[in-house]
Amino acid sequence: MALGQDPAEPTMDPAALYREDTYTDRRIGTIRVLTPVKPDGTVDLGRKVLYAGEAQILTQTGVLPLGFDIEASSLSDAVEKFAAGAKAAIERTVRELQELRREASSSLVIPARMPPDPRVGPGGMRGGGLIELP
Repeated sequence: MALGQDPAEPTMDPAALYREDTYTDRRIGTIRVLTPVKPDGTVDLGRKVLYAGEAQILTQTGVLPLGFDIEASSLSDAVEKFAAGAKAAIERTVRELQELRREASSSLVIPARMPPDPRVGPGGMRGGGLIELP
């Protein structure tokens, strides 16, 4: 979907239409075949058919969907290349998850200088240097 001049009026690009067919083995994943079509619905022979793989992996937090492109010349070629594409997508996702964990573990932000506490008096003690008893 492309947004035109008015974001409230989303418009589709008639020169970028695809018909989508879905194939699955109901076990490992799904292959989506995107066939380019003209605005009248006839096949656009001037553009390439696209193949996209979809699978899921189970993580500690639940199921994570994976999507990946498959460079193929036919459905049978896409089926043969599905495993390699899924493996690459899993490896990429694991690297991204590890990077997110690293970023999250180092996300503590310590300011270079803390603003002065108005309750602290001279000498750095509360009450102007007096000892407070609980």
